[in-house]
Amino acid sequence: MTTDKLKQLENEIRKIKSELSGLGPMRPGTFSLQYKAPADKKGPYYQLSYTHKMKSRTQYVRPEWVDDIRRQIEVYKRFKKLIEEWIDLSIEYSQTRMKQAKETKRGGA
Repeated sequence: MTTDKLKQLENEIRKIKSELSGLGPMRPGTFSLQYKAPADKKGPYYQLSYTHKMKSRTQYVRPEWVDDIRRQIEVYKRFKKLIEEWIDLSIEYSQTRMKQAKETKRGGA
């Protein structure tokens, strides 16, 4: 049964790797609409805030780029989710292999 479990985990990891290779442009961050005069809601502009390499950054985004940046942020979120799943599966894979080796050693002794 353990060998079947390992094969299942390997297949799931392979699917994640495949999906990762198909992801397009991405970038981290949160996107918000700000106002130069917030009380009057005048002078709207878009702002992208993110942290990269331990540095917090803020970037202004032109209206014509808003949809593209939103897509890139969604791709980044998907990337992070896939990486997290990959790590979880890899930990489970490692634990299953160790358990299998322990059982094999115990059964062979």
